[in-house]
Amino acid sequence: MSERNPLSRVSGPSSKRRIVVITGLSGAGKTSALRAFEDAGYYCIDNLPPSMIPNVLALAPAEKEDSEGVVVGVDIRGSRYFGEEIEQSFGFVRNEAGWEPQIIFIEADDQTLVSRYKESRRPHPAAENGDVLSAIHAERRDLSGLREVADVVVNTSSLTAADARKRFARLVDSHVNCLSVSLLSFGFKHGAPLDVDMLLDVRFLPNPHYDPELRPLTGHDKAVQNAVLGHDDTKEFLARLRDLLAFLIPRYAAEGKTYFTLGIGCTGGRHRSVTIVEDLARHLEKEGVDGPEIDLFIRHRDLEAGH
Repeated sequence: MSERNPLSRVSGPSSKRRIVVITGLSGAGKTSALRAFEDAGYYCIDNLPPSMIPNVLALAPAEKEDSEGVVVGVDIRGSRYFGEEIEQSFGFVRNEAGWEPQIIFIEADDQTLVSRYKESRRPHPAAENGDVLSAIHAERRDLSGLREVADVVVNTSSLTAADARKRFARLVDSHVNCLSVSLLSFGFKHGAPLDVDMLLDVRFLPNPHYDPELRPLTGHDKAVQNAVLGHDDTKEFLARLRDLLAFLIPRYAAEGKTYFTLGIGCTGGRHRSVTIVEDLARHLEKEGVDGPEIDLFIRHRDLEAGH
């Protein structure tokens, strides 16, 4: 049960068409994100000059049934070759009647981006004299304002190709009028995830790893769940966390946030964090939250990675 479809309070169809702008750092995965939308039936255009976005919307089919929506890939090349401020065109997207706008920013850390360019042997579009790292720093600086106004920021540094495809597929399903809540378990010894909105450490709970009978099991197994959930500290922690999410989720939705990721970490990412995520998911499936419609997704990073 490491990956689930939307489960909770899924919103009905909207009368508006969807316009998605995918942008971010070169090499971070924008093309893969664009392909996910294309596979889902969206009309996609990559490397579009920003000033032409209004023309695309004006020429789009009048009926929503003709397409799931329009997706435009925009990045630093548009500014470099057309001398435009990318941000200026996004104001139009926000204010255009009849469209549901969403801006998705894809990024990765410097080391990951450098490695990807070395492996692919492709030149960075902004690199001079082959200095990829300086180009990454410049691009990150130039796009910092754009990142701040994005509805969703996805960091692909720690994602495998399969994980990235899953994440982008979830973005396709994530609409502005429906908040996607993602619960992620992980192990700190494998590195903390970068693409979470909130991170909680449950290493204060007793560790089943030190019980020889529980060590080979995971948080999916009833024996581990009983061992973790039976502690008074676990019960109090979950009660407080449920109250916190009941407070936060409606307020995130009210601010227009479309994606919220909660990371729960233990040492290895196999016992305590998995148990907590599964229990929290069961609670949200059963009780939901007051106010916003939500889609619920679950991922157990370090079980999937086979650590």
